[in-house]
This record gives sequence, structure tokens and C-alpha cells, in this order.
Amino acid sequence: MLAVSLFVPLAACQTGAGQQLTAIDTAEGSTENISSLTAVIQRSPSDPAAYNVRGSAYGKAGRYDLALADFDRALQINPNYYQAWANRGLIKRLKGDRNGALADYNRAVQLNSSYDAAYIGRGNLYRDMGQTQAAFQDFERAIRLDTTDARAYYNRGLLYQQQGQHNYAIEDFSSAISLQNDAPAPYNGRGLSYLALGDDENAFADFNQAIKLDNEVAESWSNQALVYERRGDNVKARSSYQQATQLDPSYTPAKEGLRRVSS
Repeated sequence: MLAVSLFVPLAACQTGAGQQLTAIDTAEGSTENISSLTAVIQRSPSDPAAYNVRGSAYGKAGRYDLALADFDRALQINPNYYQAWANRGLIKRLKGDRNGALADYNRAVQLNSSYDAAYIGRGNLYRDMGQTQAAFQDFERAIRLDTTDARAYYNRGLLYQQQGQHNYAIEDFSSAISLQNDAPAPYNGRGLSYLALGDDENAFADFNQAIKLDNEVAESWSNQALVYERRGDNVKARSSYQQATQLDPSYTPAKEGLRRVSS
């Protein structure tokens, strides 16, 4: 049972289905902020940066069609605006247009071969497409560029974890945490690799920290429950699994864990 209970959360973490670090940080997607950005565009209708920033805000708000329209306009004004190519690539990826996203990311790195965000975005796209080696190479490129973007280390850590190279994964998750210590995802990732190495105490500390940072992430509660389960404390495990299933009724590791400790 131990192998099964460990494998399921690791698989969830590897796919990135549960959590991601912030993808678009250029602007917040609030209505107030978008209104202020629209006012900037009205004052400077030929400024591609204004459209790029508002497009990022629309992306943050999940208004993908409006984001695409703004990135299109930015690129009409300045076809060499590599940040807008990469941002549009991200929105296309989120909309499921993988070929379009790949073309945009490729154009971004053609225009600026030192643009770390484009490599990270393209790496995530390659990972979505099952092209693990290409994804790994892009995350490596970003890291060699001395990126300060935690996503490069986090996503490379997921690939190391998927390959069972947990010591390398722990190093990468730790680097991600040093760059962005307010997100639960790298704590959950590192905790799962600690767990795979039999280091339950450090794993438990990471899962607890993930919950402290955001107590509405089902994966964090399910991971905490897994440690309780390994300790034989089914009462606490059941409570944490229940919390996870309340937050996300479709989260398979929590549902399966709850069945195990309730039988």
C-alpha cells in the first residue's frame, strides 16, 4: 500500500495539474486596474507597451480573447516586440492552440535569444505536448541565463521528479522557493520528493508550509494526509483528506486516500 499511496500524489505533481507558479505577473487582472490601463492606451494609442501590459492584465483575469487582441495590436505597432510574442504564446497555450503558441515562442527567442521567460513558456508548452527532453532543454537555457524566475527551477524540478531523480528535484524546488517563497507549489513538489526518499519529517514541514501559504489548495491537504497515513494516524489523515475533497471533489489522490483510511 505504501508504494501506491506515494505514487498517486507524485503523478499528480508531475503533470502540473494541481498547481502552477504564476504565469503572467505583468499586471493584476482587476477591473479597476484594467480601466486604468485603458486610460493609458487612450492617452497613448500608438504605444505597444500599453497594449502589452493591458493584454497581460486581461490574461490574468482569464479574458483570453481580449488579451490576444491587445497582443495583436502591440505586434502590429512593433513586430519586434519579443515580450508581446511570448505573452501571446502563453495565452494561445492556455486556449489550447499549441501550434500557434509554439510559433509565437519561437519568434520571441529569435528576436531575443536571452529572453528567459520565452524559454520557460516554451518549456511548459513542450511539457504539455509530452516532449520532455525539449522542455528540459528550455528550462536549462533559462537557468543558464541566470533567470530570477522561479518557474524555471520549479518546472525542471518536476521533470527531475518524474525521472526519479529526487535529490536534483529537491535542489530545484529549493531554488524556486528562494526566488518565490510565497507559493505552495514548490513546497508541495519538494515535500513529495522528500517523501519519495523516506524523509517524512521534512516532507511534513513542507506540506504544512504549503497549507500555511494557501489553505485552499487540495493537493497540500492531501499531501499532509499522506504523511499522517504513513504514520498510522488515520483519524488525522481522514480529516485532511476530507478537507482536500471538499476543496476539490475531483482530486483523485484525496478521494483514493480517503477510501483507504475510511475502510
